[in-house]
Amino acid sequence: MISEGSPYSIILEELIVVFLIICINMDYDYTELLQKTLVVLFCGALMGKIVRHMWSFTHVDKEPVIVLVTGAAGQIGYALVPMIARGLMLGPDQPVILHMLDIEPAAEALEGVKMELIDAAFPLLKGVVATTDVVEACMNVNIAVMVGGFPRKEGMERKDVMSKNVAIYKAQASALEQHAAADCKVLVVANPANTNALILKEFAPSIPEKNITCLTRLDHNRALGQISERLNVPVSEVKNVIVWGNHSSTQYPDANHATIITSNGDKSVRELVADDNWLKTEFQSIVQQRGAAIIKARKLSSALSAASAICDHMRDWVHGTSTGTWVSMGVCSDGSYGIEPGLIYSFPVSCQNGKWSIVQGLKIDEFSRAKMDATAKELIEEKSTAYTCLELEK
Repeated sequence: MISEGSPYSIILEELIVVFLIICINMDYDYTELLQKTLVVLFCGALMGKIVRHMWSFTHVDKEPVIVLVTGAAGQIGYALVPMIARGLMLGPDQPVILHMLDIEPAAEALEGVKMELIDAAFPLLKGVVATTDVVEACMNVNIAVMVGGFPRKEGMERKDVMSKNVAIYKAQASALEQHAAADCKVLVVANPANTNALILKEFAPSIPEKNITCLTRLDHNRALGQISERLNVPVSEVKNVIVWGNHSSTQYPDANHATIITSNGDKSVRELVADDNWLKTEFQSIVQQRGAAIIKARKLSSALSAASAICDHMRDWVHGTSTGTWVSMGVCSDGSYGIEPGLIYSFPVSCQNGKWSIVQGLKIDEFSRAKMDATAKELIEEKSTAYTCLELEK
């Protein structure tokens, strides 16, 4: 039955009145016509309900994706987890379960983050685990965002930081190896990100090397932002910058292949800037030193932009990049562009069907070649230092 006051009953009443007026004015015997009309309308309304009822059975909610965030009580973690819970990483229709890991001294703060996530009542958030147990944190995770790491402190040598992080990433790699989902995608954020990812790859051999990446999307986004500012165009119209190499001061932000989207087609950034000196000096130094500049300005690290870049990285990896567009990701080198195979090195990549591939065939000039080789050299040195730390651990 159609309930009184429903949209269907209101429409029926209005149609009946209209038919009565028409039939009276035309001096029809409207009884039979009205009966037939009511039958047709009732059948139509009933069919609509049946169709909607059947559709409800086909509309099945997606299974939740389990996302691990290490260092979740820290600044980046605090900015990141609500973005994930709101769907900014995996999409507005993808439910998630968050696993948050931190060290024992941060356990109380971590519990506070969990309380806030519950209080925010995110519709997509189907569960929260807050723990200091690495095994519990890694259990069945589909995506692992490795934000936690040992930060470099005043007076510490780079080797000292490397030694601390080697131990951390060796243990976390082992837990992911044993307990994560078979298709787990890993993004390493903590510095030195490239080498931490390399260590993780070494100690989680069952995770495909194509599933282990590190974050250079923040540098990529910074490069987009600087070109946007320079040319006074929306950042959404800038595409195909590249960040080559290490997430460090040796990285090479490259605008040679970047373009601006215009109504008349894509235009070369290099031609529009018309200042190669700026592109080879100030542009690069701003991008390379942006993190330090933000710390100087706000006395804290760039947590918001890092969290946003993490979401960008994973969203493009999972859902794909637009045709003709690439992004920068730290991935395992296959020898492309003359980079030593096995290094975790930032390349331009395109993504499709949950997989990334290095963009091939880009012309590399002499200046770029030197910059790309310099940052590769640093990564080779970091790899050697990391392996030395591993030997000392034995």
